[in-house]
Amino acid sequence: MALTKSIRVLVFLFLLCGGLYYAKPFLVPLVFAGLLAMLLLPLSGWMEKHKIPRGVAVFACVALLFALVSGIIGVLSWQVAGIAQDASIANEETSNTLTAIQKYIDDVLGIPIAQQHQLIKEQSAALSAKVGGQLANIAGSTASFIGTSLLVLIYVFLFIFYRGHLKNFVLKLTPPDHTATARTIISSVTNVAQQYISGLGMMVGILWIMYGIGFSVIGVKHALFFAVLCGLLEIMPYIGNLIGTLLTAGMAYTHGGTSMALWVLVVYGIVQFTQTYFLEPLVVGARVSINPLCTIIVIVLGEMLWGVPGMMLAIPALGIVKILCDNIEPLQPYGFLIGEVKQRTPRKKK
Repeated sequence: MALTKSIRVLVFLFLLCGGLYYAKPFLVPLVFAGLLAMLLLPLSGWMEKHKIPRGVAVFACVALLFALVSGIIGVLSWQVAGIAQDASIANEETSNTLTAIQKYIDDVLGIPIAQQHQLIKEQSAALSAKVGGQLANIAGSTASFIGTSLLVLIYVFLFIFYRGHLKNFVLKLTPPDHTATARTIISSVTNVAQQYISGLGMMVGILWIMYGIGFSVIGVKHALFFAVLCGLLEIMPYIGNLIGTLLTAGMAYTHGGTSMALWVLVVYGIVQFTQTYFLEPLVVGARVSINPLCTIIVIVLGEMLWGVPGMMLAIPALGIVKILCDNIEPLQPYGFLIGEVKQRTPRKKK
């Protein structure tokens, strides 16, 4: 009997992971929109209390979200234009380096420069077809991103506008003797989503300032771009800010050499120390009480199922799962497993 139950659980988990994987194009915009709708819900409620019609209030919230995202993309695009100009200068330096390498090959290996050019042309012809395919893929990905973003905004509007209808639907599915528990779960899920996303947004803003000051002080070119990039990548826990710092260090190395790259790493260390021991306890706190083991496991699983969006959604999704487990008695052991480990205080000897 126990073996049969274990097999059923394994089959359920297998089907769940398979369903999540293949339903990614449908579920990712829906989940993003749900979290953003819960974040904007207090603002919409505040405007409605001041006798602003719900439709106008919700539209204003969505317009504010669109303006914020557009502003961030605009800043990044403006900075990318400057980086492209620097890339042309770097291409000239690379060309001079390649010329020196070709001369060295001619002197040491005896391969004439003309023959080297011929080999490069043959390889370039093969690469050009691949580059064309990559450009087509980039264009398709850009169109897909724009379409998905518009779909998310539409979902956000509808979720906030019909929030009462959706809540009543969930309550109608709940047996009458569990209605109070269902209301508690809905309220807790909304609060956790709001607190996590707002805390993460504050953290990203503070990191922008810290990285911007640090990169500007040490003289990194396009410090604003890399500060915004490192801050935004914070939404991918553990590895996001590391990737942003390595990119910044690589660019700093091309312009300022090893010493500049090392200074970037020093700034990264200072920011991470400040974030870990001061900012996170104050800004984010224990809004999503999940232990590090389950956090890393769910991030890896999220990346396997949904890629980068899965990594971004993993922690709030697991926080919601924990709330469900804590409020449903048969699932409470799983909520205990997911939750933070409480440190035992040593007993004083008498």
